[in-house]
Amino acid sequence: MRMTTLMLSMGLLLLWSPYVQAQPGAMNQLYQLKNARTRSISPENFTGEKGKGGMATLEEGSAARAARELGQGWKVNPYVRIEPGTVFTMGEIDGAGVINHIWMTPVGNYRLMILRFYWDGEKTPSVEVPVGDFFAAGWGLGKEPRIASLAVCVNPRSGFNSYWQMPFRKGCRVTMENMGEKTASLYYQIDYSLEAVSRKTPYFHAQFRRVNPLPEKEVYTIVDGIRGRGQYVGTYLAHGANSEGWWGEGEIKFYLDGDDKFPTICGTGEEDYFCGSYGYNDRRENGRLVHDSFTSPYTGFYQVAHEGAQGRFGQYRWHITDPIRFEKDLRVTIQSLGWQSEGRYLPLQDDLASVAYWYQREPHAPFPVLPAKEALVIKD
Repeated sequence: MRMTTLMLSMGLLLLWSPYVQAQPGAMNQLYQLKNARTRSISPENFTGEKGKGGMATLEEGSAARAARELGQGWKVNPYVRIEPGTVFTMGEIDGAGVINHIWMTPVGNYRLMILRFYWDGEKTPSVEVPVGDFFAAGWGLGKEPRIASLAVCVNPRSGFNSYWQMPFRKGCRVTMENMGEKTASLYYQIDYSLEAVSRKTPYFHAQFRRVNPLPEKEVYTIVDGIRGRGQYVGTYLAHGANSEGWWGEGEIKFYLDGDDKFPTICGTGEEDYFCGSYGYNDRRENGRLVHDSFTSPYTGFYQVAHEGAQGRFGQYRWHITDPIRFEKDLRVTIQSLGWQSEGRYLPLQDDLASVAYWYQREPHAPFPVLPAKEALVIKD
């Protein structure tokens, strides 16, 4: 009887485990064989071809000096250098498949290293985001958070991981542009499968925006101009508070399928949308406003250590179990609000930078031009 009760309890625990529930097509079907071929692109195999990994020689390898006594096959070319003002093609894949995981650790100015993805020969990218912000770590080298979510993980020190599924039918191209003035280095690996992809399958998209400072009484736009059918799956917001006090009262709004003045979905506050409450337990310590950071499968918040007066924060919200579906168009905005005297809201002029993540069928509407170099960088 006790064994039966124990087994039943273990079964219920597995059934209700958030991790198992969140992956209906992954962990609970991992034992099933699939008509797919596994491949991986890295500096040790730029093409991902079968049997072509680890072939770099001492004459061409980025780590040739370290491997000089060992030779070919001994970590001769684990990273690449990207010169200032150049675009490096991280990988090109021909045919149909799915990118399942990306790992990288970039060394450079994260806001000036621009990650782009092109699906099926398109001329304009479906993903165009500074590398740190794409991995929900937008505040720069040395200020990386710890994130343990289903879609993105950031592991010590700067181990960036993406688990977003990215299908393509004819091929894909992934690039990194170094807009900085110094040579950047990049260790990376793109894990993918070559397999059939249905014609009805939508494509992964991600778009970056930044405004600093937000004009007085204006609403910040996370994304606008999405046209077609798809589903919105995530938001990352880097919030820099340009004034003292609490900064997270603003409402997020989703305008779906022709919504005009008023949205279909209206949140109740910034920290509410990112699934926290009451200012993330905000309080004064040694004269500074501090909060409690957290990371979970779908949501997270962190505070960045900073010597200046500006508070710097990162927040992510993945709509994995609750995607926001749209048939014709989508616009997403968020207010920047604090408090002033007599319990009144105070419109803020903060530094807001965001990434919107969604799936849709192609073609996608043109993205807005990235902010100029001077408007991208973070100033201490």
